[in-house]
This record gives sequence, structure tokens and C-alpha cells, in this order.
Amino acid sequence: MAIIFVRTTLQMRNEVAKAEITGEVLRAAAGLRHLSLEYVLHHETRSRMQWRQRQQSLQRLIATNAGFDSQDELAILDDLRQRLQSIGSLFSELEGVQTEFQRTPERREILLELEERLTGLIMNRAQNMMSGAEDLARLSRENILAAQRDLMIAGAALGGLILLVVLGAMGLTIRSVTAPLSRLHKATEVVGGGGLDFALDLRTDDEIGSLARSFDHMVERLKKTTVSRDELLQANLALQTEVAERQAAEGKVLAQLTRMSLLHQITRSIGERQDLRSIFQVVIRSLEDQLPVDFGAICLYVDGELVVSGVGVRSYDLSMALAMGENAHIAIDQNGLSRCIAGQLVYEPDISAVNFPFPQRLAKAGLASIVLAPLLAENTVFGVLIVARRQKNDFSSSDCEFLRQLSEHVALAANQAKLYATLQQAYDDLHQSQTQVTKQERLRALGQMASGIAHDINNAIAPIGLYAESLLETERGLSERGRANLQVIERAIDDVAATVARMREFYRQREPQLTLSTVNVNLMVRHVVDLTRARWSDMPQQRGIVIEIRQDLGENIPAVLGVEGEIREALTNLLFNAVDAMPDGGTVTLRTRYIEHLADGAGPHVLVEVSDNGTGMDEATQQRCLEPFFTTKGERGTGLGLATVYGMTERHSARITIESQLHVGTSVKMYFPVAAVVADGAAIAPSPRPTSSLKILIVDDDPTLLASLGNILSVDGHDVTQADGGQAGIDRFCAANAAGQDYAVVITDLGMPYVDGRKVAETVKRIAPAVPVILLTGWGQRMIPETGDEPVNVDQVLSKPPKIRELRAALAKCVERRA
Repeated sequence: MAIIFVRTTLQMRNEVAKAEITGEVLRAAAGLRHLSLEYVLHHETRSRMQWRQRQQSLQRLIATNAGFDSQDELAILDDLRQRLQSIGSLFSELEGVQTEFQRTPERREILLELEERLTGLIMNRAQNMMSGAEDLARLSRENILAAQRDLMIAGAALGGLILLVVLGAMGLTIRSVTAPLSRLHKATEVVGGGGLDFALDLRTDDEIGSLARSFDHMVERLKKTTVSRDELLQANLALQTEVAERQAAEGKVLAQLTRMSLLHQITRSIGERQDLRSIFQVVIRSLEDQLPVDFGAICLYVDGELVVSGVGVRSYDLSMALAMGENAHIAIDQNGLSRCIAGQLVYEPDISAVNFPFPQRLAKAGLASIVLAPLLAENTVFGVLIVARRQKNDFSSSDCEFLRQLSEHVALAANQAKLYATLQQAYDDLHQSQTQVTKQERLRALGQMASGIAHDINNAIAPIGLYAESLLETERGLSERGRANLQVIERAIDDVAATVARMREFYRQREPQLTLSTVNVNLMVRHVVDLTRARWSDMPQQRGIVIEIRQDLGENIPAVLGVEGEIREALTNLLFNAVDAMPDGGTVTLRTRYIEHLADGAGPHVLVEVSDNGTGMDEATQQRCLEPFFTTKGERGTGLGLATVYGMTERHSARITIESQLHVGTSVKMYFPVAAVVADGAAIAPSPRPTSSLKILIVDDDPTLLASLGNILSVDGHDVTQADGGQAGIDRFCAANAAGQDYAVVITDLGMPYVDGRKVAETVKRIAPAVPVILLTGWGQRMIPETGDEPVNVDQVLSKPPKIRELRAALAKCVERRA
């Protein structure tokens, strides 16, 4: 067997080695094909040299038989050698063609055709070599599989031989054990029958021999201590009597434990419930299953009579026959019920002998014995537990005691349920009264968080707005397209700034009156389409989705009165919602119309409609779509889009309607009141600016904003010094003051780490009270007191992102005050 394993292993190694050689031949033949094509295409010396090297390595590889010993393998090797020699000759001819072509270019066509034929022959023979290599690999795989089969057969034979040896050894072992055990079994039967003269007499030294010697020793001791059968019978009878008494006592204890366990189970179950109906159902169902009883019910004592509040599932049919279904009324007369209402536990072992209406009603239904347990809470009976069985005298004293204890627990649980209901009502009232306070606190916390975000956003967009405004003002050579794009950027920055400013509405009251102006809705629709082009055109096209925007704008649409930024933001939200509702593409239509009279007779309005042919909304979604934080977009949505649109329409005294249908589309219509006609005013006066150059210190921790402000003010002719951070600004100001070169104006950011704008303003005013301080803040007007007064130590406050005209006006105002 070992020889077979060794031979098979060596054969497998040989076949693996042959498989590796075959793989090398296959790769070399493929390389010759590739290099031949490369040489024909480019005629490079490098390709020719590589081809020759590959040919030589392949020739060395197949020069010997290398372990290939079968006739088929040797034949394939001979064929490979011949084909390789043939390919070498063809390649030499191919080289000669190239030489001939350089010598006689006039024979170009003939030589090209010859080159093509030679190339084809080389490709075919290289392919044949690859096929031969694959045949060698196939033969090697077959030999490996054969060796594996031989190895598996040898392993199976070895396993079978080992199994036979193990089974034989087990048989011998079992036989050596079973024979002594059989003799020991026979000896036990003989001794058990009274024959004490039997001996095993085993002399072995194993465990069975030791057991046999112990058995013989036991028999010898029994011979010395044997008593008469009569004595044994009397002792056995006494033992049986004692066992019966103990079993009876154990039965009583077990029954008591069962009752206590059932009481504990019911008590724990009703303790987890807070409504009377559920408590009563648990109690009755447990009694029907565990006690058990044939009929169970719980009645409440209301206005001098009992009202059935709960009936067991198994007692339902019987309760219908007794006319004691739920909410049935039971009159109380001079019977067991009256004593139970007085607080006593009543047990009637035979109700057929009790001549009162209620017991007789139960007797007619086949019930024979009954227990009535009062439910007391605070020394007042509020109900009765009724249980009955069909057999007379079927309730023991322990059953009655158990029902008495159970009624106390049920009464306690029911009283707690009533108290819980009262407490729950009080809690609901308290919760309702605290809802508004909690909501306000939550909104305040959201507002504080939004304020911090607003500061960062304002810092980020401030340079964009400053440079866009500066380019529009100073670059006269801008193209119309470039100027229009800059105007779009400026409007977008204004919209972002307005949105950031509204973040404080989370925790501050909105101003009672909006600053309204006339708005051209047609022009605003065009601006929104241009501003959102990346969202509805460029981004979907990257995913292969086409969304078409149609503008159906009415002619001679009058202006409406409103806040242009808020209306533009609402249109942007509606357009984004429409795009999101068309994941596979579609059409969004923006429509404006002048409506002289609405359906309810209201005056002239302007309709602004955004419609799509997307997924649409079902009725439930339409009812909630305007609620804040309600969204159908999962984690991508905030639920504030349509809520913001609705808030905008409310603030503008406008109306909004939504029409939608699943798989058809959605249309959102907004009706704005037409603005009153106003006379065209005079031209807008240019913003004031300082008449002379100023020495200005700018303090900010944002290097981008710092550089943009410095560039803009330098273009206006001012001498600007930049300080990166509050402490650096204080150091620059103190150094200039010590040198007698005070700054004319200090511009500082409010929110900076370590040393903020308040500290900078305080230091400047302490050193040079006459120097004006302009405060830039990304928090809007949050830091200004509600009275509207300027903060302490600050002369002007500008919100981020600042505008050039506002900055110039603030500088001019500071110069006027100082003069």
C-alpha cells in the first residue's frame, strides 16, 4: 500500500511538472504570434530580436522529452518541434521580404502580399502549436486524474482493512466482557430468588473479576444476616403505611404550593396591566385553566346592583344561558350576594338547597357549588368574583382561602388601575400644557445650531459676493454672457444670504411687517431656470436622464407685491421637488397667467404654476405634504421644502393649491395679489463713499474673506492692513497707536476663536475712543439688542456677506461722525 502511495505521488508530481512545461510552451507560442504581428506592423529591430529570443527559449524547452513518455505525448512534441522549425523558416523569409522591400521599393505591392501570406502562415502554425500545447495539457490532466483515482482506491482499501481489524478487535473485547456479565446476571437472579449457595468464583484481575469477588462476599454476609419472611412482610407493611401517610402530606403541601404558584402567577400578570377589563380577563382565564372552575365571572357593584364586567372564554356559552353576559344587571336580595356585598366570603356547597333567585338560576344551568369573593378597596366593596362548579361540595377549604387571597390581589390591582387612569389623564393634561413650551425650546435649540451654520455659510460666500459685485462695477469689458452670469451669481448670493438670515426665525419672532417690493414674476421665473440649470440639466444628463423645462409665460403679466428672494426660493424648491419626482426624466412646466377674478370673487391675481409628469402623490401624502419635517425622500429629504413654500404664501397673503395623481404628475399653483400701480421713481442714487483715502485695519480669522476685503478696499484707494485673528488685530492697532499712526477705521469680524470681535472693539475704544469700529457678523442681527441700539463699542454693524455699497456707506458714515 505504501508503494502504491509513493508511486502515485511521484506520478502526480511528474504530471504537474509536465503541466508547467506545457503552460510555458503555450505562453511561448502565444508570444511568437504577438511578436510576429508587432514586427509586421512596425518592423522594429526590437520586435525581431525579441521574436528570436522567444523562439530560442521555446526550442530549448521542447528539445528534450522532459518526462513525456507516452506515444501520444512524444508525437505531439515532435509535431511541436517541426512546427517551430517551420515558423523559424517563415520568419526568416519575412525578414528577407523586409530587406527586399528596402532594396526594391517598386515591388511594394507584391512584397506586401507576400508578407501578408507569410504572416498568415506564421499565425496558423503558431496557433497549431498552441493547440498541440493544449493537447499536452489535456493528456497531463487525464494522467493526474488517473493517479488521483488510483490514490483514492488505495486509500479506500486501506480504510476497509483498518475497519475490519477494528471490528474484529471489538468483537473479541465484547465477547470477553459479555460472558462474565451473563454469569453475574444469572447469579443475581438466583440470589434474588433466595438461593444463597451460588458462587461466581471468577479469578480474573480485571474490573469484572473484582465485581465477582465483591458479589461472592455479599452472598456470604447475607447468609449470616438472613431473617424470616414473616418479619420481612411486617416490616414491609409498616413501611407502606408510613409511605402512604407521607404521600398524603406531600400531596397537601404540593396542592398548597400549586395554589401559591397560581396566585403568584395571576398577581404578576395583573400587575403588568393597567385597565380593568384586561385584569378581569386574566383572572378568570387563569381560574378556568388552573383551578379549574366550570363558570367564572366578575361583577362591579354599581348603584345598588351588580353589573357583569367580565366573563371567562369557557364560561361564555353558560353565561348566555344564565342571562349573565357582559353588562348584564343582577339584582341583590337577601341571599349570598347581600352577604358578599357586606364584605364576607360566601361558600354554598349545594346551591340547590338555597331558596333564593340567584342560586336557583345557577342551579338550573347545572351548577351545584359556588364561591362568592368580595373585591374590597379602602374598606369598600366595589365588585364580586363569582366561581362555580357542577359538582356538590367541590370546593375545599384551601380553595376558598385561595379565592379569598386572590380577591384581595384583584381588588388591589383594580384600584391601582383606576388610580393609573386618573394619573394618566392628569399626565395627558400636563403633557398637553407643556407641548408648546417643549416645542419652543426645541425650535430655540435648532435655531442656535442653525445660527452657527449660518455664520460659517456667510463667511464662505462673502468673498464670492464681493468679487462678483466688484467685477460688475469695475470690469467694463465684460461680455454680455459674462455679465449675465455674474448677475446670476450675485442674485444667488443674495438668496443664500436671505435664507441664512431667516434661520434665526427658529427662535426669534418674525418681524410683524415684511419689507415688500414689486416683483416681475416672468423675469424671476427665467432667473430661477438659469440659476438651477445644473440641477435639472447637467446633473441628470450625467446619469443619462433628460429633463425638459418648458416656460409658458403669459404676456403683460402685472407685478406682484412681495419679497423677491423668498418667492424665488419657493420657486426653486418647487422646481427641485419636480426634478426629484422624475427619476427617469420628464417635463417640468413653469406657467404664469393673469387672472382677473378668482372663483370666490377675489380681485386680480397672478398665477405662478409649477407642474411635472413625475410619480405624483397619493391622497394620504397630499394631506400631509405641507407639514414641516414630513418627507417621502428618506434620508435625502428634510421635509422643509413645501413647508417653506406654504409659509411664504401665508406671509404674502397668497394662495396655494396642489393637484396630484399617482403615476400622472403634480401641479402646484400659487396665486399672488397684483401689486398696486406705482409711479416710476427717480433713478437710484449711487451709494455714498468716503471722499478721501483711509487707513483701515481689517481683523478676521478667515484668510479668504480677509484677502477679498483687502483687495476691494485697496481698489477704492484705501491703505489696508490685514490682521489674521483677534489678538493679531489688537497687536497691530497697539503698535500703530504707539507709533502715533492711528488707523482711521477698524473693521473686525465678530466670531473669532480665543479673542472675538467684541474684545477687539473694546480694546480699540479703550485706547482710541475716537476711532470708528465696524463689526462684521455672520450671525446677522442676532447680537444686536432688541431695542435696535448698536452694540457697545461698535459704531456700525454689517451682516455677512457684506456688499461693497454697504461697506462704502458704512465707511462714509464713520468718517462723517468722526468729523
